[in-house]
Amino acid sequence: MTNEVTVPLLPCASIDDVAAFYTALGFSTTYRQRKPSPYVTLQREDLHLHFFEMAGFDPEQSYGSCLVLTPDVAELHRAFAAGMRAAYGKVLVSGLPRMTRPRARKNADGLGGFSVIDPGGNWIRVVQNAATAPTPPPAPTGRLATALANAVVLADSKGDAVQAVRVLDGALARAEAGDDPVTYVEVLVYRAELALTLHDRETATEMLARAARTALNADETERAAPTFEIAADLTAALR
Repeated sequence: MTNEVTVPLLPCASIDDVAAFYTALGFSTTYRQRKPSPYVTLQREDLHLHFFEMAGFDPEQSYGSCLVLTPDVAELHRAFAAGMRAAYGKVLVSGLPRMTRPRARKNADGLGGFSVIDPGGNWIRVVQNAATAPTPPPAPTGRLATALANAVVLADSKGDAVQAVRVLDGALARAEAGDDPVTYVEVLVYRAELALTLHDRETATEMLARAARTALNADETERAAPTFEIAADLTAALR
């Protein structure tokens, strides 16, 4: 049969906290109950998420996850980011909840994606629908670009920010004058984002300062503009 719908059912420590967070992202509560067990259902257009509350549940230990296939990763991220700014005054990049940035992922055939990690510790993995995807960009080349691609898989896909930091720090330690300065800025800004994820504000500040000091010509400045927009959000998160 066709037209079946699968809806993820995810755990959380508080349905109230989860509902408040997703409301900021543009979801509406379509059902809520406290008895016999706390349960809430949320909807944003064709996105449906259901949550059940567990006493003593630790979101940091959650394995809850689901995929969201979308024809436009960037547009959905912009909408979620706007909701976060309106509700929290900034895009949340550390702690719970938080959201990663859209990035091409080599473990997804180069398709873009980002993740929302909600108050229940669930990873809502938003990925480009391959059926509607444009031709992915060529695979990155060069030491810095390869390190960045590997770090994205480790941190954004697997949730291992610590190992991703080791990869980026090693690449930065070996950076040379001939490396692409735009990629160098991208690595610095992503390293700052991971530092915030790991509650290391000092390193985040240092990496953003290094990115700002990097000399770029007019063409490189244009290419790096999206990365500096990310840097601006990270700077706001540090305030």
